[in-house]
Amino acid sequence: MRKAVKKDRLAWLDIMITLLTLELMAYFYYGTRALFTALLCMTVSAAAEFISLRIMHRRFTADDLTCVSDGLILALMLPAFIDYEIVVIAAVFMIVVAKCIFGGRRNMIFSPAAVGYIFILTSWGKELLTYPAPHDRCGIFSKPDTLVDSASHIFNLSGKLNYSDFELLLGNFSGPCGSVSVLLLVVAAVILILRRDISAGAFIGSISGTAILAYLAPVSDIRVDSVRYSLIMNMVLFASIYIISDRRIAPRRNYYAFFYGFFTAVFAYIIVLTTAKENAVVIVSVLFTPIALSLRTLERSIEHIRRKDEKAREEKALAADDTEVSADEQ
Repeated sequence: MRKAVKKDRLAWLDIMITLLTLELMAYFYYGTRALFTALLCMTVSAAAEFISLRIMHRRFTADDLTCVSDGLILALMLPAFIDYEIVVIAAVFMIVVAKCIFGGRRNMIFSPAAVGYIFILTSWGKELLTYPAPHDRCGIFSKPDTLVDSASHIFNLSGKLNYSDFELLLGNFSGPCGSVSVLLLVVAAVILILRRDISAGAFIGSISGTAILAYLAPVSDIRVDSVRYSLIMNMVLFASIYIISDRRIAPRRNYYAFFYGFFTAVFAYIIVLTTAKENAVVIVSVLFTPIALSLRTLERSIEHIRRKDEKAREEKALAADDTEVSADEQ
């Protein structure tokens, strides 16, 4: 048990390091406003977690620090400029409603960050889906000169983008402040998979589902471009790493996790293809939570049956040994 707890804490630390790297890139493009938004989101999340646990007469321990990473994930999905009031309300909502009411970290059902994002989307959709242009840096209390639509919005409507491969790789295009840095996201995915901090099956399933459907039913005229842009736009890569592949949510076995990630990505792509809905993968990841829960229940049932069979075989073997011993004594 102690080894499992230690492993979970190390996994949280690895995830935090990769998230902080993305946050530094957000600071490079958008200035101190992005940093302050992240700090505010993490602080409010921690405070909401602490107060909720105290109300439930439970102690706040080091294991509950996952609320900080959830807050940072939410901050990285937001525009670099968004009202602080919205950030505070969303952080409280995701911790209190999406997490603590449903049992807390011991009984995770939804990704808190995904629920917080959907909450903002339904309440302040216009503020959430307009972004400052890259390098339009602003201070803590200043505002950007103009706000623009995201590159994902343009791609969903036209199937075309006017960005070079180098700009796409570095995340030099409009979108959520921390989920567009493709190079850093790829590095983070490799590190977290090799260290088993996220579900490899869910990640591969999500990427495969998007790539296959983008090739079979392309948004762009060129199939290769459709696959490439579909993986980069709409927070697909970011969500595949930090939401769909979250080990607190995804099935434990890679075989089942693959299909969870695969079908989540497929339905998200269908929504993008038919409605041009921006960042649909985040919405679908929450809607498909019952599938993840069902697969985890199936895993437990199979494991229970396997252990029962092993116990029956052991008892049968012991009975056979006792019979042989009795025959030898006679």
